Amino acid sequence: MASVTLDNVRKVYAGGVEAVKGVSLRIPDSSFTVLLGPSGCGKSTLLRMIAGLEAITEGSISIGGRVVNEVEPADRDIAMVFQNYALYPHMSVYDNMAYGLRNRGVPKQEIGQRVAEAAKLLAIGDFLKRKPRELSGGQRQRVAMGRAIVREPQAFLFDEPLSNLDAKLRVQMRIEIRRLHNRLKATSIFVTHDQIEAMTMADTIVVMNQGRVEQTGAPAEVYRFPATQFVATFIGSPAMNLVPGRIVAPGEVDVGSGRVAFDAGAFSAAAGRNVEVGIRPEDLRLAANGEGALTFAKDFAEELGATRLFHGTVGDAAVVVALSGPAPEGASFGLSAAPGAVHLFDPASGASLRR
Repeated sequence: MASVTLDNVRKVYAGGVEAVKGVSLRIPDSSFTVLLGPSGCGKSTLLRMIAGLEAITEGSISIGGRVVNEVEPADRDIAMVFQNYALYPHMSVYDNMAYGLRNRGVPKQEIGQRVAEAAKLLAIGDFLKRKPRELSGGQRQRVAMGRAIVREPQAFLFDEPLSNLDAKLRVQMRIEIRRLHNRLKATSIFVTHDQIEAMTMADTIVVMNQGRVEQTGAPAEVYRFPATQFVATFIGSPAMNLVPGRIVAPGEVDVGSGRVAFDAGAFSAAAGRNVEVGIRPEDLRLAANGEGALTFAKDFAEELGATRLFHGTVGDAAVVVALSGPAPEGASFGLSAAPGAVHLFDPASGASLRR
C-alpha cells in the first residue's frame, strides 16, 4: 500500500468554472480517509483526478511517492469502486472479478486463487457463476469491491458506493467495508455526502465546501471542535444550533433572550464583539432553578423513542433541542449549556474563534 499526496491541486473547467481550488492533502499509508461535503463541493472531482479520470489543471498528485499527473489510470496501481457498480452484465461474477487480471496477463491459477480469496472475504463464494442481474444491490456492490480487491492495488478509491442501497443495507455495508479495511490495511479514499457514513467509517474526515477543504481531522475532533460554521452545521444530525450574540463580559455572551457562559480560555473574543454562538442540540439541557438560562419557545416535538427533538426558537433564531425523559410543560422553558459545550464563530468569515 502507499500514501497519497495532493499538492495545491486545482481543477478549472471550460468557461472558468473552478471545481477544486488549491487542495493540499496527505493521506497516510493504510488509512481510511473520507472526503465529505455537499453535492458540487468538488469531492468526486478530486477523487477522479487521483484516479486519472480527470486531468489536473494545476498542482501535483503522488501515489507511493511517484508523481502521477501524466500517468494513465491503468498504470496508477489504484482500484475504484463506483456508485453504479459498473459490472459487465453478460459476464458471470467470477469473470467480472477476473477480467482485469486477465487483461494484465496474470496466470490463470493465480487469478483463480485471488478470486476465491476475495469471494470468501466478501461472502459471495456461492454467487460466482451467477450474472449480475441475478444479484441484489448489496451483492452487486460486494462483487464490485471484490473486483477491486483482486487487483491488490496501492490504493482503493470509493465514489459514493452506497448511494443506491436502501437504508438498512447501507448500514450493513458500512460495517462490512470498515471490517474489510481493518483486515486488508489498504489505503482507502471514500467519497460521500452522508456525514453519518463519514463519522462511522473514517480514520480521517476531509470536509469540503465549494472546492476547498474546510477542515481535516479525526471524526470526534471534527464533531467536537468544528473549524467553521459550515463544518459545525454540516457535521451532526440534527445540526449545531447557531444563535447571534454579543460578548458582554469575559466568558459570557448575550443572545437576546438570555445569557450563556463559555470557556473564556478557549476562545479569543473581547467584550463588545458580535459572534455566532453554536451549541449542539444534545448539549442543551433544561435549566435548573436560579441558573442563567435561554428562553426557548417550543413549536413542536419529534418523538424518537430514547430522545425527543424539540423544535422552536431562541429569540429570532431557530433552535433544536435533544432531550430525554419527561417532556417539559408549557409553550416555553429555560435552557442552559455547560461552558465547554459552547462554540463561538466570527459572523463575517464563519471561522471558529477558538484559540
